[in-house]
Amino acid sequence: MNMKNIMIVFIAAIVGYLHQEAVLRSSAQPTRSDGQVIRISASTFEFTPNEITVKKGVPVTLELISQDRHHGFNLSKFHLRADIKPGVIEKLRFIPDTSGTFVFFCDVFCGGGHEDMSGIVKVIE
Repeated sequence: MNMKNIMIVFIAAIVGYLHQEAVLRSSAQPTRSDGQVIRISASTFEFTPNEITVKKGVPVTLELISQDRHHGFNLSKFHLRADIKPGVIEKLRFIPDTSGTFVFFCDVFCGGGHEDMSGIVKVIE
């Protein structure tokens, strides 16, 4: 074999090895199938859904997205806060440890009607 063929075989072997490593690493990542995922959409003066129910002790991931402008999300009981921007999904993960009904609200002024932009989280046993 000449030097050019040796280099081609060597490069092909490295590329194959790197590809195999990438496949193994991606398949070894743990999946987060436990818990509950809830998508909340923010638009002018409302959250949809504006009422969610979760179970105490079960992990929750909130996926927050804005449909129109910059909004905020604040669920102070569980120390959750996020800026919600159009087209960007913000994820907040928490484990509810207290039963009850708790208010979340937009904490970024978004115009007249902003004060009514809220919802509730019901945590059940």
